[in-house]
Amino acid sequence: MRSGWRKYARWDTVGLAVLLAMPALLGTSSTDELVNLFVFGILALGLNVVTGYTGLLHLGIAAFFGLGAYITGILTVPSYPFQVGFVWALVASVVGAAAMGAVLGAPTLRLRGDYLALVTLGFGEVVKVTLRNMEEITAGTKTLSPLPGLTAPGWLQDFANRFGIVDIDQRLMYYVALALLALTVAMLRNLERSPLGRAWVALREDELAATCMGINAARTKLAAFALGAALAGMAGCLHATRLTSTADPNAYDFNRSIIILCCLILGGLGSIRGALLGVALLVGYENVAAPWLDSRLQESGVRDAAVERIRQGFPEQDWLAAKVGELLTFSNWNLMLFGLALILMMRYRPEGLLPSKRIQMELHEQDSAASAGPVSTG
Repeated sequence: MRSGWRKYARWDTVGLAVLLAMPALLGTSSTDELVNLFVFGILALGLNVVTGYTGLLHLGIAAFFGLGAYITGILTVPSYPFQVGFVWALVASVVGAAAMGAVLGAPTLRLRGDYLALVTLGFGEVVKVTLRNMEEITAGTKTLSPLPGLTAPGWLQDFANRFGIVDIDQRLMYYVALALLALTVAMLRNLERSPLGRAWVALREDELAATCMGINAARTKLAAFALGAALAGMAGCLHATRLTSTADPNAYDFNRSIIILCCLILGGLGSIRGALLGVALLVGYENVAAPWLDSRLQESGVRDAAVERIRQGFPEQDWLAAKVGELLTFSNWNLMLFGLALILMMRYRPEGLLPSKRIQMELHEQDSAASAGPVSTG
């Protein structure tokens, strides 16, 4: 048995304790981007159910992310008569996205590999275009806003004021997002060891053998689609509440789905820790590191000096100066860096940085068998 301190020194327990103390240590203004990481962490865990556990290549997870955001917007924005509040909007987003996931999964259960990927990709584009064109309901590219943010009840505000906490509403958003992420992690860890979780893995490894063992492939895949979509809808609800807007429909396009898939590949398919690590690295770079580097570069004046030199040396080539300015902007390199990271991961560590034990053992067994060569029978 593990000793007491080792039992409670697990990565998730220590990480949760640190995150709980973060607002008090850094202040809510510094932890706003952490809420963004929590949201995308839930989204990545939803995709991990479909792609990591079940082995189904899903390229439309951003569509369910957008559906959750727009369901929340329609139910809470003042211009509509519903205004049901955050809790009911969260429930509706999860249920609505899960239902759409089942609708997508039902007719595609017989598809595999590239064919399934194309269908999910097409579904994501259809949802994006539909959200943009249904202006009477979704407001199109104008977005639904302002959405009400989370507001602490009176008794909680009074309690916080006794301790001098004046930013209780911002802290409430942080802790609600963290609590939902923690509940998602706990639920998925239990599902991994459940009959349903084992059935997902069996389908990923060999669908024919799993079917022969009595697993209903159609129901098992449908459950993965529905759960993955439900988690994406939850993330969409949190995203819209955090922004107090549904954001433009283009924010839920194919690029968003690919970035989340990159997070799984970088961290490790089928691994909860890997999915969260991938989000911290890729989404953290895109939303935190790249803007910070751009601002430091802008303050140093290096970019402006380089552009001015180009304009002085080539006064008739304004396009060249513009291109140099783009090249010296870190945010413009995101997709290239993500692609390079994927190439390097596929070449040197295909299982990811923090893979699940099962996938790691499978890959190393294959490598060992390949290095051993054919068995001699002579």
